[in-house]
Amino acid sequence: MPLLAPHIGSQMVDLGSALLLLTCFAIVAQRRLSACVDLFALQSVFLALTAALVAFLTGIHHIYIAAALTVVIKAVVIPRILKQVIERLNVKRELEMNVNVPTGLLICGALVILAFFITQPIIPLGFLLTRDSLGIALAIVLIGFFTMIARKKAVTQVIGFLVMENGLFLGATAAAYGMPLIVELGIFFDVLVGALIIGIYSHRLQDAFDSVDTTKLTTLKE
Repeated sequence: MPLLAPHIGSQMVDLGSALLLLTCFAIVAQRRLSACVDLFALQSVFLALTAALVAFLTGIHHIYIAAALTVVIKAVVIPRILKQVIERLNVKRELEMNVNVPTGLLICGALVILAFFITQPIIPLGFLLTRDSLGIALAIVLIGFFTMIARKKAVTQVIGFLVMENGLFLGATAAAYGMPLIVELGIFFDVLVGALIIGIYSHRLQDAFDSVDTTKLTTLKE
């Protein structure tokens, strides 16, 4: 049984990582802004549960703090801020996108293949039980970056940025059982401040152009 425990733990971590990846595809396929926010909150819950599982399996207790902060900041505070922005701006759906949904899903599938292709030579070199999640973490980062490019609304672009950050958090957990606590606290603070700034930025964009479509910024003249 002791020999099976690490193997089972690794599979559970991989399952949590796979759930994170599935929420990325769901975000890309979703047009309603509030649903995108809810999916990001769900992804953050999966990330917190995965991190807590890693903390339990490894005995590294500061990961519990990072998991708790993930729930509070990413699953509760930031989604509430983004939903308030959506309600005040009265923008419910993203009707126009730089890349349509079917094409976006195909591109995301290609990005997953690319991520696993890049990490495949690295994974066998690792010895941590989370090493198999490294490819999924890179795929989440790439899909988050793609979301920022494919969407026009400021709210969904910031969701793409937050998805990237979730991927980086998962990558740090997969590669080294997380970062030092002081670094994690600094990142959570930066993400929270960034969400507050994007809320203010969205309001200013709405006031100036009567839209939160960031392509409107190309009309600015020097």
